Amino acid sequence: MQVNPTITAAEIARLAGVGRAAVSNWRKRHADFPAPVGGTAGSPEFDLIQVEQWLRAQGKLAETTAADRLWRRLVPAGESPAAGLAAVGARLLDRQRGKRPRRPADARLAALTPDIDALADDLGPQRAFDELWQRFSAPGPGRPFATPDDLADLMVALADVGGGSVLDPAAGTGAVLRAAVRAGCTSAYGQELDDDLARLAALWLALREVPGELDTGDSLRADAFAGHTFDAVVCHPPFGATNWGDQELGHDPRWIVGTTPRTEPELAWVQHALAHLRAGGHTVLLMPPTVASRRAGRRIRAELLRRGALRAVIALPVGAAAPHGVPLHLWVLRRPATDAPPPARTLLVDAAGGELAGTGPRILAAWRAFRTDAEIEQAGFAHAVPVVELLDEAVDLTPARRQPAVAVGATGEQVVRTRARLAALVGDLPALLPQVTPIPAEPEAEFLTVAELARSGAVQLLGPIRATSTEAGPVDDGVPAAGSPPVLTVPDVLAGSAPSGADDGRLGQEIPLDVGDVVVPMVARQLTARVVTNPGARLGRNLYLLRPNRAALDPWFLAGQLRTSANEKQASSLSGTLRFDIRRAQVRRLPLDEQRATGEAFRRLDAFESALRQATSLGAELVQLTADGLARGVVRSDGV
Repeated sequence: MQVNPTITAAEIARLAGVGRAAVSNWRKRHADFPAPVGGTAGSPEFDLIQVEQWLRAQGKLAETTAADRLWRRLVPAGESPAAGLAAVGARLLDRQRGKRPRRPADARLAALTPDIDALADDLGPQRAFDELWQRFSAPGPGRPFATPDDLADLMVALADVGGGSVLDPAAGTGAVLRAAVRAGCTSAYGQELDDDLARLAALWLALREVPGELDTGDSLRADAFAGHTFDAVVCHPPFGATNWGDQELGHDPRWIVGTTPRTEPELAWVQHALAHLRAGGHTVLLMPPTVASRRAGRRIRAELLRRGALRAVIALPVGAAAPHGVPLHLWVLRRPATDAPPPARTLLVDAAGGELAGTGPRILAAWRAFRTDAEIEQAGFAHAVPVVELLDEAVDLTPARRQPAVAVGATGEQVVRTRARLAALVGDLPALLPQVTPIPAEPEAEFLTVAELARSGAVQLLGPIRATSTEAGPVDDGVPAAGSPPVLTVPDVLAGSAPSGADDGRLGQEIPLDVGDVVVPMVARQLTARVVTNPGARLGRNLYLLRPNRAALDPWFLAGQLRTSANEKQASSLSGTLRFDIRRAQVRRLPLDEQRATGEAFRRLDAFESALRQATSLGAELVQLTADGLARGVVRSDGV
């Protein structure tokens, strides 16, 4: 017998777009309102079909999408949303691979197969799964706390994933692995204790044909990747576990800096991650702040510092991830080469006072600056601390406790200088913004695809470069060696910053960049195109290089045409996906003189965008400096 899905009063309110009190009033005032079919007196559950019929008859049910209707029937109250979505994902994957879709064993899911197939016919298997995934990811009962996308992107950028292999040993729903795919990783691996969540993460990767493996199990007790190393390990491990296997793992070979104390489960995850890194690779872990200072972990912390493994501790803003009331930390570690001398300094960043959206780029910039110049100092924010100073009795790595006292005079001067820089930058913004005039659209405008332009000789298409190996190659410190050209990476292009990568011996081919080249990431959250303005760098992995024939195509015009919202849909395999085939992007056909005029407008728009990013960073710095100066009494407000 088919059982209709159920819905709670709170979900009825969301369905009708009203408050919870309105649903309570309907139940009291309308005798024909559906009676509860389950739940408890305090939290009743109602038949979804009956509720929808009643709301529609009352004119209280707004039109909904096919994905919304399917999701409500797919996940009745009290059942696992992950299990339902995983069952649908398996059917969608079969369709994508051209297999005969399996019939669900669950009678209710079997009854929904026509709706699932109709959604897949309309959107395609991958996008259909994405639409349901968005509803699964929304906060609600039974939904796991996933690592937020902006934090996952920051973690992956700090790990310098590039085009290598990535492991997440506590994958959850796969938020970190999805971020790694956005950053251009070539293969993704993971392990997750919850079987339904592991299936979901594996399905997301499989639908995008990302090579890799995702296993179910306890990573500490039953390591699915024992003996394997990866280019990067990025992880949001469970916090505060009391039964993590310390007794049976007392002499585990993964404890490369010493046996992990029973009360320090997070440090067990740190060592697990290090054990799975290739030499020179980076791992980034999200950690509770107490791990930086707990007495029981000081021996492990000290040994991580002595061996040069712990490279940075970053205090994040409150609310960056669950638990939202705690200012979590990011630990950045590197697997040192056996013959490499340990670095003399460790970076401590205190970003706890801001918001992740504003401080994330500043954190990443500080980390990159530290890797280039180990003596970086940003008052009140980033401090490269000598390791010998950290190796005191407490080995306390809490960033706020290690920030140097800011000189009183310097604080006041910095406020004035930073304010002047910001004012000058903001004053330049109007002049940078292109002046535009609305004109009628050209009904006969002709567009050519990048593939057609390449065939005609108007543009040369190179790349993307893929990694040649995940195991071999020289150790990569992420900093170009003296005299070697830097490598332009996907994060550089997305941030509009200078090339920051280094050739780790696995590029496979060296493609020098020329002025006027246009670079486009193959995998990103949105389609981005940048024009190369300085020569000398090399093309990094997972980047398309378009080299226009200047006699036929203006570079700035080409870049501006590529980055449109229309091309974002045109170049992605399906709308809403993250992997782009730039050959499908379309470029308007115009005479060269008109291209150059339009290209100049695109160039000014790019400069305006860059200035906005700088203003955001300077603004955050000015707020912090001014607050510090006012609090210390070394600056005063002239407006008071």
